[in-house]
Amino acid sequence: MSDPQTPPAPAAPRLSVKLLDERLRDYLPRYATAGAAGMDLRALLDAPLTLQPGECELVRTGLAVHIGDPGLAGLILPRSGLGHKHGIVLGNLVGLIDSDYQGELMISTWNRGSRPFVLEPFERLAQYVVVPVVQAELEVVDDFAASARGHGGFGSSGRH
Repeated sequence: MSDPQTPPAPAAPRLSVKLLDERLRDYLPRYATAGAAGMDLRALLDAPLTLQPGECELVRTGLAVHIGDPGLAGLILPRSGLGHKHGIVLGNLVGLIDSDYQGELMISTWNRGSRPFVLEPFERLAQYVVVPVVQAELEVVDDFAASARGHGGFGSSGRH
């Protein structure tokens, strides 16, 4: 029975997904738990890929995702275990997918570690997170209202 004090959860946005390779049908992104923020994206490879230290490769996912709603965007983020344990992160650090993009999701994969890393076909490589977007309007002004942070500059709030 639901709690009358708790508002119902909003309906999940529906994204259109096109399979660019039928092998991905068994590897569709999904949330691992009810509390997960990201869906795992997998490496679409025909054979293992060895990334030498410092090397960066663009890895296919075999998926095209069309968000469609301009109030949403997709983020491709690294998987923390791969980054911490093996130095495998995104070459562009974060991938931003606009709501009107309809092409294949690609993962810029960078080995910032000190050892070669072998990426296996269909290995979980990155996460796809859907986030809200607000488009701002810019207003040109001659000056800003006074604030405690107005003139301190970059790093002015201190180390701690």
